[in-house]
Amino acid sequence: MGESTGVECLKKFVQGVIAVYGEEYLRRPTVQDVERLLEIGERRGFPGMIGSIDCMHWHWEKCPYAWKGQYTRGDQGVPTIILEAVASHDRWIWHAFFGVAGSNNDINVLNQSTLFVDQLRGEAPQVQYFVNGRQYSKPYYLANGIYPERVVFVKSIRAPQSVEHKLFSEHQEGARKDVECAFGILQSRFCILRQPARLYEQGDLENIMLACIILHNMIIEDEKDIEDDSFDLNEEATTSTVQPSTITQGHDPAMEEVLQRDTEIRDREAHRQLQSDLIDHIWQKFRNRNN
Repeated sequence: MGESTGVECLKKFVQGVIAVYGEEYLRRPTVQDVERLLEIGERRGFPGMIGSIDCMHWHWEKCPYAWKGQYTRGDQGVPTIILEAVASHDRWIWHAFFGVAGSNNDINVLNQSTLFVDQLRGEAPQVQYFVNGRQYSKPYYLANGIYPERVVFVKSIRAPQSVEHKLFSEHQEGARKDVECAFGILQSRFCILRQPARLYEQGDLENIMLACIILHNMIIEDEKDIEDDSFDLNEEATTSTVQPSTITQGHDPAMEEVLQRDTEIRDREAHRQLQSDLIDHIWQKFRNRNN
């Protein structure tokens, strides 16, 4: 009886957290947020970068027996549910997509994710920035090697050989750890996420995960646990501009517009050009600091 009462209290608590604080602490980046993220990204050597992306598995102990096969991946060995998240340098989590079965890899999760919905609908802030003198209009996330070649992802270089590639990989991998650190902090703050999930309903687990992320972001804001002070934002002029979207929420875009935006996001040639420009940019910016 006591355990049942405790579970019901937990459900009501997390639902209340989401209802009261979700809009503020689990929001998409506003124009002002994007401006700030781009400024910090530029100081770190990555103009156009607004965060890093990765996935985290949560062991689902009470996964129904009939579902265990689709929720279990070989490298995990137990049923899990996946959280896809984007985090910035201060460990604030800007995007959270939870609920995909643990047998999927990061690409399968991405294909089901809501990460690019605003961009596809034309509702995301409009961004322009320069890398190596070339203009770009798609902000990007730092990602690991499994992610596809798209202009919205910048990956490290597998087995880099040249000093330029090694320096780029060092900085990319260092900055990409932001999201891994965010996962670690999230689990250290909320022991319920460190332990196997013991509820039966996946919807309840989603509410718990989202509530923990909201509280995590609230703590970051309250403690001002950010690294902005380590960056001199007057060091050099920013090369990026951000404008509000010209399309309001609720607009139903034409399918050809959505497909055009999707094609732009999936542009592999633009991805390779951006990475090449970033390699040169980071070499010019940091080579003397490594000597």
